[in-house]
Amino acid sequence: MSLLIPLYVHPAEDPDAWRRLVAAADRTCAVVLNPADGPGSSPDPAFTAAAAAVRGAGARLLGYVDTDYGARPAAEVLADAARHREWYATDGCFLDQVSADAGALPAYRTLVRALRRRGASPVVLNPGVHPAAGYARLADLLVTFEGSWATYVSAFSRPGWTTRHSSDRFCHLVYGVPEALVPLAVRTAHERGAAVSGPVTGEPPNPWARLTPVLGGADR
Repeated sequence: MSLLIPLYVHPAEDPDAWRRLVAAADRTCAVVLNPADGPGSSPDPAFTAAAAAVRGAGARLLGYVDTDYGARPAAEVLADAARHREWYATDGCFLDQVSADAGALPAYRTLVRALRRRGASPVVLNPGVHPAAGYARLADLLVTFEGSWATYVSAFSRPGWTTRHSSDRFCHLVYGVPEALVPLAVRTAHERGAAVSGPVTGEPPNPWARLTPVLGGADR
């Protein structure tokens, strides 16, 4: 089992969730830090302490950066990534709202190369759907599904090009998973070619604000 955990809740609001995360660090692929839809304008001491605890437990840290489907200037994306690294000692980046279109590939290729030159590793791209096949060659990990459990069960489809890549290059983030079905969600992701998953019971607008019961029950 390899979990990608985007825990988008402040450590002061739910310290128990962060303690559970530290205790389960050995079961994570990585943890996404998102203090303020990005790093924010200044370091947050609570996140600094939480990040240190998670990192000390052995988990990799990814800084959340919004790319606005390619509309956001690369300089702003790089600056956010640099702040994450400086303030929270992140290992890599979680690029959110990534375009799925082939036409945006050259710009994302340049951006990912620039991030790697600055030491970001791994680089996760989240279009939330299956993008043009070339994105799989850019990312260390590609999120090809982000949506509800109901949609995941009823409307998921997998293009043939994904079979040419190792399953550990793909991740599915599923919210609204009934508590009893969290282990099934992990197994379903594996069956659908994603060795990394992030099933949560939460619902919009912030389904990633809860960890329960993912870290306590996903390996049953």
